[in-house]
Amino acid sequence: MFDESLLDDPEALSRADLHGLLRGAAESGARVRTAARNAAEAGVAALRPDGRPRAVLVAGPTPAAGCAADLLTALAGGSAPVTLIRPTGVAPAPGALRWTLPGWTGPLDLLLVASPDGTEPGLAILLEQAYRRGCSVVCVTPAGTPLADATEQARGLAIPLTAAPGGPRTGDAGTTGARAALPIGPGTLWSLLTPLLALTDRIGLLAADQGAIESLADRLDQVAEVCGPAHATYSNPAKTLAAELAGTLPLIWSEGDLAAAVGRHFATVLAALAGRPALAAELPEALTAHGTLLAGDFAAGADPEDFFRDRVEDPEALHARVVLLREREPDITSPGPAARELALQRETPISELEATEGGTPLETAAELLAITDFAAVYLALASTP
Repeated sequence: MFDESLLDDPEALSRADLHGLLRGAAESGARVRTAARNAAEAGVAALRPDGRPRAVLVAGPTPAAGCAADLLTALAGGSAPVTLIRPTGVAPAPGALRWTLPGWTGPLDLLLVASPDGTEPGLAILLEQAYRRGCSVVCVTPAGTPLADATEQARGLAIPLTAAPGGPRTGDAGTTGARAALPIGPGTLWSLLTPLLALTDRIGLLAADQGAIESLADRLDQVAEVCGPAHATYSNPAKTLAAELAGTLPLIWSEGDLAAAVGRHFATVLAALAGRPALAAELPEALTAHGTLLAGDFAAGADPEDFFRDRVEDPEALHARVVLLREREPDITSPGPAARELALQRETPISELEATEGGTPLETAAELLAITDFAAVYLALASTP
């Protein structure tokens, strides 16, 4: 059940925020600056690469690794293939996952590992594989963890993860009544991403120099100001989006590579933080992929008002709501108007989110990610089991 009145009660939000999710989202800009310093101190700025790697491999627990691979792919623009290595099974340790390098991996390739925990034995095994293949390795993980030690043994570069200043750690059980352990919270994502951005800039994969990183942090600060708990719902895009998504099945439709990366990440954090199912698809394919959902049981008109339904005991039917993510204003070739028309024809409500004009691709991605992260947090905090 969603309590919309909670959104405009900062004190109540603070009491409900057992994992410090709002603080993590608000500190994203500061995390970027600290992570950039950590990367420089670890030696990223002093690297003298011979050239671009043949391929960049990204591994780690989701949603961090998946979002990192998606963003690097979109920002690199095809200058080098970026591949996400997904877990292939269970490692020898109980409950641990196993990652395996592709058979073609060799000395010309680069493995990037992002782990907010640093204790995954399956990733340590992956680093051993990379060492035997002669593959270069960079790992972002907390200092002193088994994964950081494994990176040094594999003669890779270990960049210490920026720790959250106080509060429950990711995965902590927290106070009595807290939600299940979190795979990753807002803010931690940028602690993992920033060193990878600095590194990929250094090797010529994409443009993310010191000035770009500072602009990224500034944009995250701006979003945190607008989307913070002190701003009322009517002037807060994240609170507005959270209220609109309450009690719905979000169909996240994206236009553009960066928006697609954000859309997939948004669907993941809605499930991980708010416990809400969501489906993500790219336009124009989304029109056919999700078209049946807008005409079937999840359509807005599929469940007519039942006179005999108990308004107190029986929950309302779950209906689809389209969330349209765009990087820029639509042009004549944009599928956005067709998406809006289809939703209108199927009597399906639609929420639209578009990045501010004039920013770099990195700033555009940061703005969309930050707003959707805040929205997922508000949806989680204002929902009761």
